[in-house]
Amino acid sequence: MPAHPAVRPFHSAAAAFAAGSDSPRELLERCIAIIDATERDVQAFEYLDLDRARISADASTLRYRAGNPKSSIDGIPFGVKDIIETADMPTGMGSPLFAGYRSGRDAASVAALRDAGAVIVGKTVTTEFAATVAGKTHNPWDLARTPGGSSSGSAAAVGSGMLCAALGTQVIGSILRPASYCGCVGYKPTVGGINRGGAVDFQSQSTHGVLAASLEDAWITVREIVARAGGDPGFPGVRGPMRPPAARKPLTLAFLETPGWGLATEDAKGKLHVALGMLRNAGITIVDRNNSTRVAKLEAVLPESRPLSTRINTWEFRWPLNTFARDMDAAKLSPTMQERLAVAEAMTLEEYQANLARRDEIRAMYGRLCAVCDGAISLSAPGPAPVGLASTGEPAFVVPGSLLGVPALSLPLLATESLPLGLQLLGFHDRDAELFAFAAGVWEVLS
Repeated sequence: MPAHPAVRPFHSAAAAFAAGSDSPRELLERCIAIIDATERDVQAFEYLDLDRARISADASTLRYRAGNPKSSIDGIPFGVKDIIETADMPTGMGSPLFAGYRSGRDAASVAALRDAGAVIVGKTVTTEFAATVAGKTHNPWDLARTPGGSSSGSAAAVGSGMLCAALGTQVIGSILRPASYCGCVGYKPTVGGINRGGAVDFQSQSTHGVLAASLEDAWITVREIVARAGGDPGFPGVRGPMRPPAARKPLTLAFLETPGWGLATEDAKGKLHVALGMLRNAGITIVDRNNSTRVAKLEAVLPESRPLSTRINTWEFRWPLNTFARDMDAAKLSPTMQERLAVAEAMTLEEYQANLARRDEIRAMYGRLCAVCDGAISLSAPGPAPVGLASTGEPAFVVPGSLLGVPALSLPLLATESLPLGLQLLGFHDRDAELFAFAAGVWEVLS
């Protein structure tokens, strides 16, 4: 396998489809060549259907030749995290309880992708129920290291060039952390931004999102999905132009150390400080806990992010874990999941209600930052992907964005120890398009 995997952008390649100098089928074959060369080692997929993908890519090729593509992602080679249902493939959810399970239907996001002409290549590996217990996937940059999780296979497949993009989900750090480790873009929308119907992705601060080869691919994919499936019931969904927002340099960014700062390597901290210096030199004001009272107050409560998120998520996992243990084979649940169920059943509704109230308070505190800055900046991980596959890595830098429910991006702009390191940007509630514009502006400064 290549020493330095390369991502495979779609948005720029698609410009050649209409001209006839390239085609969705040819792009798919380039992806399949990487799958053939690397999948045995990386193990990003739980299920592949290359024959069906080729048929889909051929249909897309004909549409481009006729000048009638279905959408801006018609022909994109795409993966689906294996907690999200697909009518023509199993959905194993990373659990022996659901090995070979077929629901016979597409999740809302998958139905939207098919309507837009996306080429579904396969199901990507997830941790058990998109939670803690790691799957089989290796990091494509170093096979001895974790790819992160829970969107492990999606990040590894995109980061190695097997796919242009893939669906992921995040409730703690499951999109941004693996994006950081595998060197691709990770996008977690505002909570409620994408319809999660048909997925084991039901927790209140969880979202569908995308791991992609480029910022443009992340945006157009999500917008094409939401245009067809909407957001979660009761939510407006991700809003903004169908094309990628134009780059716009932010005026002010809040640098958040988060609870991850004390865990970060000195090299990772140094790389972030260099990036912050470049942004300052470009005329962007950086505020932090030392020169902003609002940032200082927020930093003081961010250590609550992980324990508070864990308590909320554990209560919300009470179902379906209780039915899995009672109505199915409890022995096929990992010890971690059995322990989580025991904790959940010992919790009271009043405790859960108090946790939600505290989350609302912290979200409001972050929301007040919009009066003094355009967003927040931090690392996506404390350093390179850790060695070993037993753990998916430390989420301390990315769990605050999940707790806050705001849009978040991991940008593959940094490196440490010759391995990828993501730069994290946080936006404000329901202002995803603005975050992308600022991210493109930051990208221009730092690249």
